[in-house]
Amino acid sequence: MKDFCYIRKYLPPVLKLKTQKYSHQFPMKTSTCPSSLCLLFIFTIFFNSVTASRFNIPRLSPIKGAILQEPEIRSSERNISGDYEDLFYNQTLDHFNYRPESYSSFQQRYVINSKYWGGANSSSPIFAYLGAEAPLDNDVLFIGFLPDNAVRFKALLVYIEHRYYGKSIPFGSREEAFKNTSTLGYFNSAQAIADYAEILMYVKKQYHAEDSPVIVVGGSYGGMLASWFRLKYPHVALGALASSAPILYFDDITPQDGYYSIVTKDFREASETCYQTIRDSWSEIDKVASQPDGLSFLSKKFKTCFPLKTASELKDYLLELYSDAAQYNQPLRYPVNVICGGIGGEAYGGDILSKIVAGVAAYEGDHKFCYFSPNNESETAVGWSWQKCSEMVQPIGIVNNTMFPHDPFNQTVFNSHCNTLYGVPPRPHWVTTYYGGHNTKLILQRFGSNIIFSNGLKDPYSSGGVLENISDSVVAVNTVNGSHCLDILRKKYGDPDWLVKQRETEVGIIEGWIAKYYADLKELKTYGNRNLYSRKI
Repeated sequence: MKDFCYIRKYLPPVLKLKTQKYSHQFPMKTSTCPSSLCLLFIFTIFFNSVTASRFNIPRLSPIKGAILQEPEIRSSERNISGDYEDLFYNQTLDHFNYRPESYSSFQQRYVINSKYWGGANSSSPIFAYLGAEAPLDNDVLFIGFLPDNAVRFKALLVYIEHRYYGKSIPFGSREEAFKNTSTLGYFNSAQAIADYAEILMYVKKQYHAEDSPVIVVGGSYGGMLASWFRLKYPHVALGALASSAPILYFDDITPQDGYYSIVTKDFREASETCYQTIRDSWSEIDKVASQPDGLSFLSKKFKTCFPLKTASELKDYLLELYSDAAQYNQPLRYPVNVICGGIGGEAYGGDILSKIVAGVAAYEGDHKFCYFSPNNESETAVGWSWQKCSEMVQPIGIVNNTMFPHDPFNQTVFNSHCNTLYGVPPRPHWVTTYYGGHNTKLILQRFGSNIIFSNGLKDPYSSGGVLENISDSVVAVNTVNGSHCLDILRKKYGDPDWLVKQRETEVGIIEGWIAKYYADLKELKTYGNRNLYSRKI
């Protein structure tokens, strides 16, 4: 989605009514839509006007929009082509009911690259990337773990798009799919991983690859899906690489301030002065905003797209900017250091607000038009709004000694807002009921196997990740300086040694899984099931 009109068109009816309240701020012509120049700011105003600020839970995704603007990526081929075949599978709408409407189907997109595959005769493996809350295109282009290791494993590469995103839309159109809670009711993680199972079984049959082991890979929400897929469908996937998967950030397993505590730690380690300036800036923004023409002054100073209506609009924007910088604090740029470098300079003045402006300019660029830059992730924003208001309830808040204003997560308020938006309340305990989460080590060491939980400890979402080995085959691979999903992004010249080593460790573990599988497969074909069942596999 490229602009606000497109988003508004596909919001559920209750959300459309909410947006009418702000139509004077975002005028829309009948025939054309306005520029997407300030979409991020629009969404900040919209969601903060109709919901609590903690409704805006930090985004989950292996790829941040700004990553796509890096010079070496801007020049990349944007269309999936060449060795990648774009395909569609006639997917079942509802895998878990047998009512007539459950048998409806939709076209689900998947992409295959068979260039390096060793073939069915050698039972060469299948690497499957499980798409998450975004169209598949950028994942195919920028997730490097699969193509970077395709030659080594002679692997068939499969990428599967998550239902309700990209081109994988039920009910014929996005407008119908997002029409109401009846059509959105099929939009959940259990249906998604069942989709993946169906497509992978279909691909194995089409390629006569019944004996080929499948390794599923995912990052962030997709990493959660990969780990859950291995637990729910062990007969389909031999193993899973779950990168930056905060599977413990549900049902109060993780302290709600875990995310923002790590953001604070990242900035404080970069610069004590930077940390203190940011911490002091919130009260300064409130102080200026309370003065006559204070909001006008802040609007001009921060070059906002539209005049600020409240101080919260600016503070929420800055909070998101700092969070993104910490979450996607990738080498060689290291955005946290970039922001702190700007804050520590004198280019914009020595007062607190001028230093904050300098930090924003260092990170975003000193654009003359607007710091609140375009956001092309609106499809993700709309889809994830439903997901977090139904089952993906992550109680992330700010309650302890961080550099941010006190802003705790309140489940009652969150439920009320979601009920207002969609007419149904969230199910905050469902994820841990269906997939588990409590007593993870006790449970997974008995019933889980072949899962890598990888995390970078500078990633705020690592606070909800599995950071210790659970068993010999359910393992944690951590890096002290790593950021969100960095290990599964494509290799770059200049990648630090610790990142190279992390990837090599993950590949070595997967090689061990596959070697053991081949040994078991050989024994099965030689001696039959009896010998395998007579010993522990």
